Amino acid sequence: MKSFNLNTQLAYFYDNKPQTSRRPIIGITTNYEGVDATVRDRYYHQIIAAGGTPVLIPPVADRNVLLDTLETIDALLLTGGGDFNPLWAGEEPSPALHNINNVRDLPELLITRLAFDRQIPMLGICRGVQTLAMALGGRVHQDISHEPTNYKHSQDADRSEPTHTVEIEKGSVLYNIYKEERIFVNSFHHQAVAAPGERFKITARALDGVVEAIESSEHKAVLGVQWHPEWLGEDGLPLFKWLVEEGDVLRRAKLFHQRNLTLDSHCDTPMFFPQGVCFEQRDPKVLYDLHKMNEGRTDAVTMVAYLPQPKPGETFADVAPFPVDTPKAYADLIFDKIDEIVLSDSRYIALARNREDLLRNKREGRKSLMIGIENGLAIENDLHNVQHFADRGIVYITLCHNGDNQICDSARRTLNTHGGVSPFGAEVIREMNRLGVMVDMSHAGEKSFYDALDISTKPIVCSHSNSKALCDVPRNLTDDQMRALAAKGGVCQITLYNGFLRTDGRACITDAMEHLEHAISVMGIDHVGLGTDFDGDGGVPGLADASELINFTKELLRRRYSEEDMAKIWGGNWLRVMDEVQRG
Repeated sequence: MKSFNLNTQLAYFYDNKPQTSRRPIIGITTNYEGVDATVRDRYYHQIIAAGGTPVLIPPVADRNVLLDTLETIDALLLTGGGDFNPLWAGEEPSPALHNINNVRDLPELLITRLAFDRQIPMLGICRGVQTLAMALGGRVHQDISHEPTNYKHSQDADRSEPTHTVEIEKGSVLYNIYKEERIFVNSFHHQAVAAPGERFKITARALDGVVEAIESSEHKAVLGVQWHPEWLGEDGLPLFKWLVEEGDVLRRAKLFHQRNLTLDSHCDTPMFFPQGVCFEQRDPKVLYDLHKMNEGRTDAVTMVAYLPQPKPGETFADVAPFPVDTPKAYADLIFDKIDEIVLSDSRYIALARNREDLLRNKREGRKSLMIGIENGLAIENDLHNVQHFADRGIVYITLCHNGDNQICDSARRTLNTHGGVSPFGAEVIREMNRLGVMVDMSHAGEKSFYDALDISTKPIVCSHSNSKALCDVPRNLTDDQMRALAAKGGVCQITLYNGFLRTDGRACITDAMEHLEHAISVMGIDHVGLGTDFDGDGGVPGLADASELINFTKELLRRRYSEEDMAKIWGGNWLRVMDEVQRG
C-alpha cells in the first residue's frame, strides 16, 4: 500500500550508511513550447532503465550555463522536435519546411559542438541526428517527401509500432549494439540527413535510401538515429544502454584526471609561433592550446624548441623558421616566446621545472608547461651552453633530430658521422647528468642509443618513440633497445606520429594502444608513457589533438588497467626518471 508519510519515504535514504550514486549523469535537451520547456517522459524513463541519471537541459544559450552543464554531465541525449531554421546551414527555406523552433536552435547547436570538443558521448534522436549533422559539418534535407521512391516516413500508427525496416552497416557501432543487419523501427519525420560530413559515416538506411543512422568516423562515442527508440521499449533500450555505458566510461575518466597528474612528454607547438598562435584561444592552427588542454583534461605538456638539422651545404640560418643566425639564438627565441605565453595570464598556465611545480600548479588550477630542446644542435660546440639552457629551465634535450649533428648520429638521414655518440657528445651527456637534464634518445641511431646508455650515469628517456616490431621504420625502437632502456631504469613514451604507428599511414587510436601494450609486454608497466608529438605531425583519429587526450584514458579504462598503472602511464614513470635525474 502506498504511504503518504514523508518520514517513511525518507527512511529508504537515511536508514543505511550514506551512499553517493555512481550512475552517470545524462543530459537531455528539452523542447520549447510557448512558455514551457518540455520533454517526452519516454526519454528519461529509458535513461533510468539503462542505468543513468537523467538531467533536463533547458534551451538556453548562456555561456556560463552551457559550460557548467557540460562540466556536470557525462553524456548528452539530443531529442526530437521541430525543424531547424535553414539559415543556420546557409540555406533559404523550402516551401515544405514545417515549424521551426528558434529558441532551441542556437543552444542545441552550441552544446553539440562544445560537447563534441569535450569528448562527451552523444546520442541524437530524430531532430537530434539532424542536430549532429547541422553542428558538425553535415547537411540536412529540408524535406524528403518529393522523392517518388520514398516509403512513408511519418507514420499514422501508434508510436510504439514499428512501420518499416532499416539496414545496418556490418561492423558499425550500431551493428555491435543490435547484432543485426536489419531491424524494425518507427518513423516520424519529413527531414533527414542529406550528407553526414567528414566527421560522420552513414551506418543505416531505409530501403529507399533515406539515411537512418550516422556515427563518428573518428572513433568517438557519437551516434544518431532518425527513428524514435524511446517509444520502442525493450527494442529501443540498447541505444540508451550504449549511451549510459559510454557516459560511465567518461565519468570514470574524469575522476581519474581529478585525482592524478597527467603529463604529455613532447609537443612541437612552438613550431607554429611564426604564424601568430593565440594560445589562450581555441586556435585551429595548433593541436595544443589552453582550451584543448582543458577539454582533454591534461595537466602538463613539455613544449620543445625544435631545431631543424641543416643538410650538408646548408647553414642553420637557411633552415630556421625565424630570422636568427645561430641554433642557440633560435632556441632562446622560442623560450622567450613561451615565456610570453605563460606570463600573459598566470591564472591559467604556469611554467614548471620539477614535480613540486607540477603538483602545485594542479592544486591551484593551472596548467603546466615544461620546456625542452629537440636537437642538441642548440648546444653548438660549447659545453657551457648546457648550463645556459639548464638555467632557462629545460627538463630534457633530444640529442639529435633527422641528420647527424655534433653530438651523435641520427636514426634518419645519417652519414654515420661519428659511429654513435661523438667524444663531444659524451661530454654533453655527462654535463646533462651533472645539471639534472634528462637525456632523450628519440631520433637517435641505434649505436648512439646504446652509447648513451653506457655513458649516462642516470636513466635516459625516449620522449616520443614507438615499437619497431609493430612498425619497421628507423625511428622506432627494437625490442632489445626497449629491454635495455628498462634495465637502466628509463622510459619510452609512445607517440602518435602516424608513420611511426603504421607503415601504411592509416593509424588510429587502436594502433597507438597496440604500441603501448607491446611496450608494456617488453619493458613492464614501469617504463612506458605518452609523448604525443602534437604539432610535430603527431595525431591520429581518436587522438587527433590535445582535446582528445581524455580518450586515451577512456581506452585504458576499457582495457581494465588499474588506477595505479594508469597513473604510471600518464606521467608517473616519466616523473620518476625526472626526479632521479634532477637529484644530480
